[in-house]
Amino acid sequence: MPANDNRNELPEAAKRALAEAAERREIAERNAAKAKPPVKEILGRDGPDPVRFGDWEKDGIISDF
Repeated sequence: MPANDNRNELPEAAKRALAEAAERREIAERNAAKAKPPVKEILGRDGPDPVRFGDWEKDGIISDF
């Protein structure tokens, strides 16, 4: 937030919305800290993730989605 915080000039509804957003952020941060890392794929393919790069390559044949 900016250094010159003008929350005193905000309507009550805006103050409540800011407080609710801060509470939701705290909850999300706590949940993220508790989250387990993704499970490593067993016997999966090596190399870059095909979903991320938008194509699948197997044995020199590439198929785009």
